[in-house]
Amino acid sequence: MIDIRGLAWRVIRPIDPALLAIIAGILGFAYIVMMSASPDRMSSHLTNIIVSLLVMWLVATQEPQKLQNIAVPLYVVGFLLLVAVALFGDVSKGARRWLNIGVARIQPSELMKIAMPLMLAWYFQKREGVLKVRDFFVAIFILMLPVALIAKQPDLGTAILVLGAGFFVIFFAGLSWWLIVPAGVLGAVAVAGVIMYQSQICAPEVQWPGLHDYQKHRVCTLLDPSSDPRGKGFHTIQSTIAVGSGGMIGKGWRNGTQTHLDFLPERHTDFVLAVVSEEFGLAGVLLLLVLYCLLIGRGLLIANSAPTLFARLLGGSITMIFFTYVFVNMGMVSGILPVVGVPLPMVSYGGTALLTLCFGVGILMSIKHQRRRVPR
Repeated sequence: MIDIRGLAWRVIRPIDPALLAIIAGILGFAYIVMMSASPDRMSSHLTNIIVSLLVMWLVATQEPQKLQNIAVPLYVVGFLLLVAVALFGDVSKGARRWLNIGVARIQPSELMKIAMPLMLAWYFQKREGVLKVRDFFVAIFILMLPVALIAKQPDLGTAILVLGAGFFVIFFAGLSWWLIVPAGVLGAVAVAGVIMYQSQICAPEVQWPGLHDYQKHRVCTLLDPSSDPRGKGFHTIQSTIAVGSGGMIGKGWRNGTQTHLDFLPERHTDFVLAVVSEEFGLAGVLLLLVLYCLLIGRGLLIANSAPTLFARLLGGSITMIFFTYVFVNMGMVSGILPVVGVPLPMVSYGGTALLTLCFGVGILMSIKHQRRRVPR
């Protein structure tokens, strides 16, 4: 006779109730928003949610040790696939990001969002107790190789996310402020220089080293969207109009004019926050922010109490990936950051991003489940 109670316990035991409640809140709110932003995609969106939650549960049932064992092979496979993309990848809309493997086209850069923190957490676990300054430079080298390949495709949004995922592992491993502060100062000086000399460096004949023309235009139109209102500045202008027009409580569900009169581009993906702002106002945005803060706070608590260095570094990095997604997307939609194609986590339509993020939540649940089983 089947033990129904025992089977049910084995199913729910790896699940962290607090994380599950937060994820359910975000996905529930996202479903309501998507019904307004893109009602014709609801069937596929629901399928994406179900598949992603199943993956989350499957990962949660695995021990972190198993994830540690696949860290190096996953990184190597991901890196080789990125090299293959650079050599043989399909070109679409001016970018070489996809690899045709016969049965399907894949985007290997997505794999690096998980493979990178796994690899670096494995590396620092192996160096625990004998860590030296040179180890941080080795870790930076491991990080920058795939980031450079992804940026070359070009896919600046994914490159930023992979860079963030790796940086947070290195930071939590004990990266010295003597290395962080100079980089921060150089970045601040560069930003100040772009703002001060905008008219000169944004001239059509000026080439920005290491960047494509469209990436230069994104930065320049961020500084002055009116310089190209029907081209590169269109997204930023329409998005900020939608955000500002919502006021405190919004225009009401399905009553957003920017959304439903087709002024707002990519309203179901990268600019879904503008739909939230227009229809639910500041109240809706604050609700999302509270849910994200709860998710990040819970993730950091789980990471802090993890029993091994590998689990602590991995949990901390996975959690801060959510912060990076939220920060970049909200900055992009509100006109503070350039448009780089980063979705709003678990709200934007898209199966790949949702699957990756739920995989990360599953890792956090796996770490929490392992901590419960460690004898005190």
